Amino acid sequence: MQFYGQAPQHDLTYSDVFLVPSQSQVGSRLSVDLSPQDGTAASIPLVSANMNAVTGPRLAAAMARRGGLGVLPQDLTMDAVLGDIAWVKSQPTFCDSAFTFGPDASVVDVRSVIPAVPGLGVVVVSEDGELIGAVSAEQIGRAVDDARIADLVHSDATVLTVDEANDPQVAFTLLEEAGPGAFGVVLDDGRVVGTLTSKQVMRSTVYQSFTDPSGRLAVAAAVGINGDVVGRARTLLDAGVDVLVVDTAHGHQSTMLDVLEKVRAVTPDNVPIVAGNVVTAAGVTDLVSAGATIIKVGVGPGAMCTTRMMTAVGRPQFSAVLETSERARELDAAVWADGGVRYPRDVALALAAGGASVMIGSWFAGTVEAPGEYRTDEHGLLYKTSYGMASSRAVAQRFAQIDPLEQARKMLFSEGISESRIYVDVERPSVEDLIDQITAGVRSSCTYAGASTLTQFSARALVGIQSAAGYDEGRALAQSW
Repeated sequence: MQFYGQAPQHDLTYSDVFLVPSQSQVGSRLSVDLSPQDGTAASIPLVSANMNAVTGPRLAAAMARRGGLGVLPQDLTMDAVLGDIAWVKSQPTFCDSAFTFGPDASVVDVRSVIPAVPGLGVVVVSEDGELIGAVSAEQIGRAVDDARIADLVHSDATVLTVDEANDPQVAFTLLEEAGPGAFGVVLDDGRVVGTLTSKQVMRSTVYQSFTDPSGRLAVAAAVGINGDVVGRARTLLDAGVDVLVVDTAHGHQSTMLDVLEKVRAVTPDNVPIVAGNVVTAAGVTDLVSAGATIIKVGVGPGAMCTTRMMTAVGRPQFSAVLETSERARELDAAVWADGGVRYPRDVALALAAGGASVMIGSWFAGTVEAPGEYRTDEHGLLYKTSYGMASSRAVAQRFAQIDPLEQARKMLFSEGISESRIYVDVERPSVEDLIDQITAGVRSSCTYAGASTLTQFSARALVGIQSAAGYDEGRALAQSW
């Protein structure tokens, strides 16, 4: 990228900069290739963060189904993470993973998982897995709390075979004929495979799933830098993890470099290793030398992070991505820009600065696929909770098995927000809805720059510097002035 005018003498956040349009011959936004070129087989440049409140197996499967990648957190027990990997690998690529409930589940139980918004629903199955029916989220929203979910099934579900679900034209027609907001249940020999809406069928014609060589959905998993890291990495690799993330808050330290060399030694060459976090070219150099192929960049920009206020350590994210990605390219490595994105514009700016992919945390935490249950606030609004991975809550989870005194010592140095409410976006309740919004914005950004690939976008992007008033001018108004 190039600066439009004089290059700045100070570091910049995403809010400090904007993109200047250039002459373009890119006629269609859908012709833009969003493949990140980071050594993975992803087809969109989005990664969900390895945060406990963000990436569970359901969100990881949804990310891979649309071409992105979910990173399972390092704090999970080995049994839990192996179960999550196996679950993701078992999910369909051509339809959504079903929310299934037994007939005696109460409406209040279902509401804790599914918000009452159009386009969502649950499948009701018997004890032996036989389909009883399907119930839309809107029906659930109108029912009394103690009603049995099976009692809300009043008509036959729209059923599709696997062959019908795999044919976009056939599936779209069947679901449109079923009526507005209808969702179908995909069956294979009487077994529930998943669910499908006409919107999801449309998505299957736009996105390309990120799958492993066996055609299963891809998933990443994180490891820390303490304990038996090599043993954990080996187990994750044996379980079929597609990308390994070696993660710590301060990635540019000797312990990280030692661990990274050992993990690289047991990792096949075709499995990318991500390491971080750093914010300087020197950090990139050392991590790549130790065996990383992708560098995770960002210290302090996350919505749940208090590192900069507690320690003064960090760096404005746009400048951090700009410097580190330039060095990564020189070393045939790539950068994941981790944190600091609030809007699609920020994702586009991270990619313009040279990031191969963008890691997103809290933005995804309120979606239906994210871990945790929905709660209701004093105004009746639904939300899920998110929290920082250096917060007291996360530290307590991470070190639950150690000596209480030692745990108390570690809690003394916790940082980050322990609980933040992430409200349901009723217009975009699913992570797939947010992926649509983000990729639509990035595609448009590429066409404004005259770029048909992200590599071209980074090369052609013209970036200007703006005041706070300039940033505010670009914001839409909710009401007239």
